[in-house]
Amino acid sequence: MKLLVKGLALAVLPLAVSMVWAADRKSETNTATTTYLQGGGSSLSGVEMYQSTDPTAPPMTKAEFDSGRQIYFDRCAGCHGVLRKGATGKALLPKDMQKLGTENLKVFVGYGTPGGMPGFGTSNELTEKEVELMSRYIQQTPPTPPEWGMKEMMASWKVLIPVEKRPTRKMNNINIDNVFSVTLRDTGEVALIDGDTKKIVAFIKTGFAVHISRISKSGRYLYTTGRDGLINLIDLWMETPQTVATLRTGSDARSIDTSKYKGYDDKIAIAGSYWPPAYVLMDGFTLKPLKIMSTRGYTYDEQEYHPEPRVASIVASHIKPEFVVNVKETGKVLLVDYSDMKNLKTTEIEAERFLHDGGWDSSKRYFLVAANMRNTVSVVDTKEGKLAANVKVGAKPHPGRGANWSDTQYGPVWATGHLGDDTVAVIGTDPAKHKDNAWKVVRSLKNHGSGSLFVKTHPKSRNLWADAALNPDAEVRQSVSVWDLKHLDKPAQVINLAKLAGITEGRTTHPEYNAKGDEVWFSVWGPKNGESALVVMDDKTRKLKTVIKDKRLITPTGKFNVHNTQYDVY
Repeated sequence: MKLLVKGLALAVLPLAVSMVWAADRKSETNTATTTYLQGGGSSLSGVEMYQSTDPTAPPMTKAEFDSGRQIYFDRCAGCHGVLRKGATGKALLPKDMQKLGTENLKVFVGYGTPGGMPGFGTSNELTEKEVELMSRYIQQTPPTPPEWGMKEMMASWKVLIPVEKRPTRKMNNINIDNVFSVTLRDTGEVALIDGDTKKIVAFIKTGFAVHISRISKSGRYLYTTGRDGLINLIDLWMETPQTVATLRTGSDARSIDTSKYKGYDDKIAIAGSYWPPAYVLMDGFTLKPLKIMSTRGYTYDEQEYHPEPRVASIVASHIKPEFVVNVKETGKVLLVDYSDMKNLKTTEIEAERFLHDGGWDSSKRYFLVAANMRNTVSVVDTKEGKLAANVKVGAKPHPGRGANWSDTQYGPVWATGHLGDDTVAVIGTDPAKHKDNAWKVVRSLKNHGSGSLFVKTHPKSRNLWADAALNPDAEVRQSVSVWDLKHLDKPAQVINLAKLAGITEGRTTHPEYNAKGDEVWFSVWGPKNGESALVVMDDKTRKLKTVIKDKRLITPTGKFNVHNTQYDVY
């Protein structure tokens, strides 16, 4: 492929946050081992869909179309949308793609762009043939996946161990409070790791590319959901923790949480889907689906109908019987009152497009969520049930849950990193005692590179850590920045964690503290046919404490500590 610099100025196909590492090459034998390494894909990839005939699009055989569809749903739909109308990534509308043409599109898909899209060819994630195939595929009319309603959900629902047959007390000696649930993206598993001993407790089969693990209010149950819409309910009290119920809420999903308000402990679960665009309320102990609520509707600003407003993130309120549901494409935050399921009350808040992920401030009254394609963080006052502010930040904020601390100069603050620049925005969060600083960027810290996915600190820590996992430079994406919260005027220390782990090819991502707040864990996310590791740093000394390696730890990404996830500590 020839790199057309002029072509790069024509359009930017933005960042595919859900990127995966190199697929097994075509030359490799598809043995049982390589099949295992490949893991599963989006459940949409195997669904038969109508292939339209567009005379202005380049021709594709049925086999080519199906292959392109699978690659698209596995790797591209998360950012560009199932119907390709755009969100974190630009819209990939057929007529616009046809104007660019196959040769220009091959450059974008193969080499990436300065605006943030990774090079799927240069990173060996796609072969040259696959790059050419995808360049033709995105010029076709997008196929529409089938819907998924209560009938399909009930058919998928399985209670493997009924409530009455589960333990009445904890049956193991694991310090559950300090267990980490680690996503193994490409094998369709989570690894449960004892944070005290650093030993692997169990490998549990889940859906493909678990996006998030959430803990029930009691700390007993672990919920996971991911790219194929499958939910696993895992009982941590069992002698060896295992799945006790499953449910598929749709074809693609990202978010799940459980009721945390006093008196509703563990009772209600909620999951949000990318396709179909909806959220589902379930029985928290069995996953039985109770109510499905569509999010299709009109954008808050232009009042245009959108057929695919995806549920990007959900958190449970600690001060009300409510879930905070963030709808990406319409720019609306929904406060869903679950106290009366028959007469469901929902407060609809106009925030900003395109909502992604976020977290609570330290008081757990205000929820801050990134509208990443509008370079904005929206602040929702969940006590009053209204928008508190829209705060302009850097390019494409991506906070994960963000990070809270009490700044020496500005009082309570919350921070986010950015996909599109090398800064960390620090926002004041205390309108009561620090009114002049509230809902403003009070500091802009310099990260060691752009492409940050997560920032993290802990109430017992004096450090702030940030990754740059999606940076195109190997040295940058393998490293992390760490700042002294008492001296934020000083530059960050930059540490290459992949080198500390002895791994030459990988991305360092997702800092997560242990329950005590004296260790911070990172994933060194290597190729799925290569080596990966978890790196444990001593938070006080910033020195390497432990490297956890196991041939079964394939493509580790997110890590969720039970205590910190249970109580929303970040």
